[in-house]
Amino acid sequence: MVVAPLTPVRPDCIRPIGLPVIDLTRKRSDVVDLIVRASEELGFFKVVNHGVPRQVVANMEAEAFAFFSQSPPEKIKAGPPNPLGYGCKNIGFNGDTGEVEYLLLHTNQASINHRSKTISKDPNKFSCTVREYVEAVKDLAVEILEMVGEGLRLSDPKKLARLIRDGESDSVFRLNHYPSLISTTTTTTNNNGTVDKDNNNNSSSSNGRDMSSQQGWCNVVNGGGGSVKGVVGFGEHSDPQILTLLRSNDVVGLQISLGDGLWAPVSPDPDSFCVNALTNGRFISVRHRAMVNPYRSRLSMVYFGAPPLHARIAPLPETVTAQTPSLYRPFTWAEYKKAAYSLRLSHSRLDPFRTVADFVDDDDDDDDQNGFHALNHL
Repeated sequence: MVVAPLTPVRPDCIRPIGLPVIDLTRKRSDVVDLIVRASEELGFFKVVNHGVPRQVVANMEAEAFAFFSQSPPEKIKAGPPNPLGYGCKNIGFNGDTGEVEYLLLHTNQASINHRSKTISKDPNKFSCTVREYVEAVKDLAVEILEMVGEGLRLSDPKKLARLIRDGESDSVFRLNHYPSLISTTTTTTNNNGTVDKDNNNNSSSSNGRDMSSQQGWCNVVNGGGGSVKGVVGFGEHSDPQILTLLRSNDVVGLQISLGDGLWAPVSPDPDSFCVNALTNGRFISVRHRAMVNPYRSRLSMVYFGAPPLHARIAPLPETVTAQTPSLYRPFTWAEYKKAAYSLRLSHSRLDPFRTVADFVDDDDDDDDQNGFHALNHL
């Protein structure tokens, strides 16, 4: 997840594609087939009519913008990230950076309650809002994982879903804020991401949502004074969790990799969720990144479904064949996290767990291309 230098992305590297959009109210067997096909062919798809109430989403977005609109000294109180809490520009512990500020929260309610005290002036309201949102998206994740289990023809299709329903689940919730890149103006951003501009760089607004011009602690830059187009906010990476559910406001920025240096923009749709599900090589874990919008502030809300720390990661016997062998030795989720945090985020985090016969050089990035092979086959 190493962020590239702040240089514009060549226009010829961008290729629009039609991202699969799956209506979850369709016949279940049809939805299962569509999820499997989208996961095999692209590794990324959208779901609509998903059952997450609009008001729950709106409440969470409002709380997020309220936090990020605070002055840097106020936001710092919720950090530094360890890895939970508030962070700015630094992504992880090993030198990765981006033009982003974020909140990372564990989905455990006790942890949310504790963190809320440093995040909001009304911690009860914030914690309740997060709880309602997390419960809603977790229910959606469970439904999708159950259909993934059906699509993989598992003897117990609900086994994967039970991992994130577990009370000791290590699932996390991340709020990413990408301030707009305006080099000569002060900006304030409303809840919908629109920007008001003021040519006086010393001015500010108590109702502002974009902190790019305030006090320098979390200032973004504009690529050395040139064009602000094509600046990477969160660098290329793939998600290692069981399931990722991402929702953003109506501001463009998310891109998925098509390989060979080609990137496909994902059109923003506040009423949909982007989904990335992983398996033992059958489904793709697509690499993706977030670009910064020059004029509008972007907010993404990401739920990462994960098993408990003590969960043993190994293929289900029914999924291992001569054609689809086990690619990794068994390990626990805690062991995986320890290995992941010891590396730069762009490195191959699964090489320590590869079987000898399957070991390949880290430069091949095979695990990132084919997904977290063992994870969904517990």
